[in-house]
Amino acid sequence: MTYKPVVALVGRPNVGKSTLFNRLVGERLAVTHEIPGTTRDRLQAEANWNGLTFHVVDTGGIEIYEPKGSRDTAPLAEGSAEFVPQIKAQALTAVQDADAIILVVDIEHGITAADETIAEILRRTSKAVVVAANKADDIKDDQDAFEFYGLGLGEVFAVSAIHGGGVGDMLDAVVTALREQGGAGDEDADDNHLKIAIVGRPNAGKSTLLNKLIGEDRVIVSPIAGTTRDAIDTNIQWHGETITLIDTAGIRRRGRIEPGVEQFSVIRALKAIERCDVALLVIDATEGVTDQDEHIAGYVMEAYRSLVIVVNKWDALAKDSYTMNTFLASVRERLHFVPFAPVIFISALEGQRIHEVLATANRVYENRFTRIPTSELNQIIRDAMEQHAPPTRGTRRLKIFYATQVRSEPPIFLLHINDKRLLHFSYERFLENRIRERYAFEGTPIRISFRERQQNEE
Repeated sequence: MTYKPVVALVGRPNVGKSTLFNRLVGERLAVTHEIPGTTRDRLQAEANWNGLTFHVVDTGGIEIYEPKGSRDTAPLAEGSAEFVPQIKAQALTAVQDADAIILVVDIEHGITAADETIAEILRRTSKAVVVAANKADDIKDDQDAFEFYGLGLGEVFAVSAIHGGGVGDMLDAVVTALREQGGAGDEDADDNHLKIAIVGRPNAGKSTLLNKLIGEDRVIVSPIAGTTRDAIDTNIQWHGETITLIDTAGIRRRGRIEPGVEQFSVIRALKAIERCDVALLVIDATEGVTDQDEHIAGYVMEAYRSLVIVVNKWDALAKDSYTMNTFLASVRERLHFVPFAPVIFISALEGQRIHEVLATANRVYENRFTRIPTSELNQIIRDAMEQHAPPTRGTRRLKIFYATQVRSEPPIFLLHINDKRLLHFSYERFLENRIRERYAFEGTPIRISFRERQQNEE
């Protein structure tokens, strides 16, 4: 799989990090609340510059006390020392997880004590750093940017996040630094064994499940939600094969995420989803499927990773002969967009049905590599078209000339058609369902792409 580098925006509050974030990702994403019209909120988004795709993370402001109206670079004011450990923990976590750092400063206020504190931390790292002197909305502001070379970091760029001025030059420097690192875009390229990320809400039993799978108390387990902070990798042997288990921090709703270390724990969890092959979504049976469980499943699908739904704490429920079927129906209703994901019921604490977890994950993993012969795929499409005629617009009907599977992991199918404007998402879903009737692709998302043929090819 291809690893996408991470670029973190750091800096004190109100310097324009979120505005710059929106500029870099090319959308007005409201990173402080849920995006209207979507089923999940965002902590990070993808950007592309000069052919390189990378993640941009908006980290939130690093706050310290400064004298009122201060523009100087004096040491931290008396009374602020107690906040220094939190400042450093937050900045160091961001630095640790990122491949490159953009320090955003305010050109109107010059260097502040907070800028100096953050710069001191960044100078001690080996990560590439560029300084974005933001709010340079006038050409005369460019000269003021030179002051920030006094921070002793990387190159300084006068930028206007609102208007876009100088952002291209800054991105040139960031992309150059990422490419010079060597291998930043090819992590895990030679590491083809199964990697499983254990994800879910806080206190759903993820760490308990990990400890049970590896047979020892490798990670701290506590009834206090949020105990796990890091995405921890553990290699185990299963039937002679190596499997990497990745325990992650619980992913809360955006509005409930505490600033600082917990915020970056969530970023690590999302990165763990991207670098895994199969995600185990652990659901607390005592609470049922929640909105946040839906959001996390959405993150997994967005990354096109395979999914197994693990209903944990099954031993804590009073049950009758209908309990499992009723709960399964609830899962299917709430997570209706992943009907292909298998559901297993376990008790990590008691060890009930633990043996099913790795067996199911491995079966799902193998489905990622399934290939359908071209002749058989075209027959499936022809049968589907006979069963349900393609949509029309006026006198024109959608025609599907040819289909082929262009890759696996995840499976991607390319259909050659006459006119994309005739395509409706419901018919695309219909075709996917017909493919899954013959090849289930259990737990694995599939993608169908469409390419128009020229009229002379018809």
